[in-house]
Amino acid sequence: ALNTSVAMAVMNKVAQKSGKSALNVAEGFVKIANENMANAIKKISVQKGHDISDYALSCFGGAGGQHACAVADLLGINKIIIHPFAGVLSAYGMGLADITSNYQKQIDQAMDPKLTPVLEEIISELSNTAIASLAQQNISKKDINISCRGHLKYENSDSTIGIKVSGFKKMKECFEKAHKEQFGFIMPETPIVMDFVEVEARNSPTKTKKIKLDQLKFKPVPIEICDLYFESTWHRTNLYYRSQIGNGQTIIGPALILEKTGTVFVQPNWHAIVDENGCIILSCEHKKREKLLNQKLADPILLEVFNNLFMSIAEQMGVTLQQTARSINIKERLDFSCAIFDDNGELIANAPHTPVHLGSMDRSVSSVIQTHPKMNKGDVFATNAPYNGGTHLPDITVITPVFNGTKSRPIFFVASRGHHADVGGTAPGSMTPRATHIEEEGVILDNIKLVSEHRFLHNETLQILTQNKYPCRNPEQNIADLKAQIAANERGVSELNAMISKFSYKLVNSYKGFIQNYAENCIRRMISNLNDGKAEVYFDQGCKISVLVKIDKNTKTAIIDFSGTSPQQDDNFNAPEPITRAAVLYCIRCMVEETIPINAGCLRPISIILPKSSMLNPIYPAAVVAGNVEVSQAIADCIFLALNVMANAQGTMNNLNFGNDSFQYYETICGGAGAGNGFNGCDAVHTHMTNTRLTDPEILETKYPVLLKLFKIKRGSGGHGKWRGGDGIERQIVCLQKMDVSILSSRRIVEPQGLSGGLNGSIGKNMLLQKCGRCKELPGRVQFECHPSETIIIETPSGGGYGKPS
Repeated sequence: ALNTSVAMAVMNKVAQKSGKSALNVAEGFVKIANENMANAIKKISVQKGHDISDYALSCFGGAGGQHACAVADLLGINKIIIHPFAGVLSAYGMGLADITSNYQKQIDQAMDPKLTPVLEEIISELSNTAIASLAQQNISKKDINISCRGHLKYENSDSTIGIKVSGFKKMKECFEKAHKEQFGFIMPETPIVMDFVEVEARNSPTKTKKIKLDQLKFKPVPIEICDLYFESTWHRTNLYYRSQIGNGQTIIGPALILEKTGTVFVQPNWHAIVDENGCIILSCEHKKREKLLNQKLADPILLEVFNNLFMSIAEQMGVTLQQTARSINIKERLDFSCAIFDDNGELIANAPHTPVHLGSMDRSVSSVIQTHPKMNKGDVFATNAPYNGGTHLPDITVITPVFNGTKSRPIFFVASRGHHADVGGTAPGSMTPRATHIEEEGVILDNIKLVSEHRFLHNETLQILTQNKYPCRNPEQNIADLKAQIAANERGVSELNAMISKFSYKLVNSYKGFIQNYAENCIRRMISNLNDGKAEVYFDQGCKISVLVKIDKNTKTAIIDFSGTSPQQDDNFNAPEPITRAAVLYCIRCMVEETIPINAGCLRPISIILPKSSMLNPIYPAAVVAGNVEVSQAIADCIFLALNVMANAQGTMNNLNFGNDSFQYYETICGGAGAGNGFNGCDAVHTHMTNTRLTDPEILETKYPVLLKLFKIKRGSGGHGKWRGGDGIERQIVCLQKMDVSILSSRRIVEPQGLSGGLNGSIGKNMLLQKCGRCKELPGRVQFECHPSETIIIETPSGGGYGKPS
């Protein structure tokens, strides 16, 4: 009563200020609550690509029944299920839940008949322990069930699959079947290892009984008729007790059904019926959407569904890749990207991974299609060739064609790109600043076949990785990560086929086009609000990126002309054409307010002009490793300056590599973001073309012989202005053993530019604190030998400010 009086007082106060009645205010509160609940459901359904119009809404909570119909209307759902104990469903479920006891033991032995007696002894020991644990919770031994699973993997693999313990032959068959389903291939010649065994004890499931009711006792006659305010109108409403409604009896809305743990509001145009399980089923006949295949315009809801569904599939691919990868670079730093392409290799959708990957992967897919015109189901390909669709050598793209039914040609392609910690070259990490020839940067995989009709080509791949002028230092890790990428692609193949099974290929293919067209229209609307502009961004070594943007407001198109950019460089600051496209695509996507995936439609209104033999369009055999990381950052900064969008960010990825023949580690380091009109730049963040994260200190120090001594924000380092640039950071890493170190960075001489009167950001600095106590300043691009107890110190640049400081 107290809460009700307080609520009424609040509503009356709001009503007085708004000039509306207390009833309208109260109904407004309810509508807001309904919208919030519907939006929460959309986030886990429609925004994940699920068409929920044919789903049923399950309702629980004491007040759930009062909102269910309204929430279902907002979601386009026609059916609601309300359990007899909906008001206390969580507590009821906890009461029915099984009690379990789980124990594991490491085995790490090859599957061999000699393992049988050892396995039986271990299972017996774990089973007795698990049973004793449940017995202490007053569960009778006769009510306890035991299940055993062996977690198997291929030798030298990190990914296990749980298989029910049985005969070794049966377990091998089940493992290979599951491995093929999950990863897309099997390895018949590789031994299978039992990593660990798991035993679970579980009490017998709680038995529930259906209550047989005498239908003659039920009389669905209203106990009362009242007036109820709904949709700004009073409605004559029947009141019922739930206990007086029998199976199969129908209640027509508007009506209120009162129960001990809640209240159900049956809205007008809805009706309620109690089923044989005692559940109240609410139904309503919403107007069905027409899913026509020959429609010229997309259904807005289906467009959102497919938009998010394609993105969701790419996200699921990324989760699989992260979970199955071996290297810290992919598993922890998340330096990877996943995307879906049409049968011509044009981008349909991607997950929000690394921008420099996403806008360039289509060139890799197109190159594979041209090289391998005949593909079979179960084939997988890999490429990192910068002069044949790739970017730089550490980024290896794995591409899988998607077949459907009897079609002989792929209908889609899925691809995953991961930055491998080492692909050979003259320095550990394959990111040396000394490289002047592409071969010095590592092994080139030029559209090779990784998997042939579900058989992984292990020996052939290993040969390419090792029999090279500068071979990979850790080829087994490369192969493990390639397998993880294959598994990620297999997840994409499976999800795409499931989508086609649900919606049909014709509908999916139709909405693929609608998605690209929608993205194109969004970009055109954005372009019509832009103006011509030009800008230049200089590198520390004196070369520059120059851009001129010309806007045609009539055709809503833009020409982005990089004429005036410096010629091809003698070092490795050269960016193959796909990198420039990726940076342009990233920039224009950032300026679109609508939620759209990056896809081929985004570039249709854009023309890009690249001067020949320039650092944005180099020719073989120019080295390119810095093009992907450093030049891409400068391109983004230059475009944003030209369009007066934001000041320069830190303008570098601060690439740090260290290692030797035994281990290799790579990271990009955060800095300051640029400010813009109405916002400050973020502090200590990965900016623009990188979207990776830093390895957790605990994992870094566990996996590598280093100590993270200091990691802090350089407060006040951002460029001043009406809007402040983001601050950079300082990072100190102590080496615990001798190793080779490479630093590839920019903005150590040239400051990040401010915009519209904003001041420039601060430059970065690289240093080495030697054992003797001397602190030696290092160039922005340097390779050196680091000895035990010496400290690598990196201070990253900050962002530029926007607007004159007050």
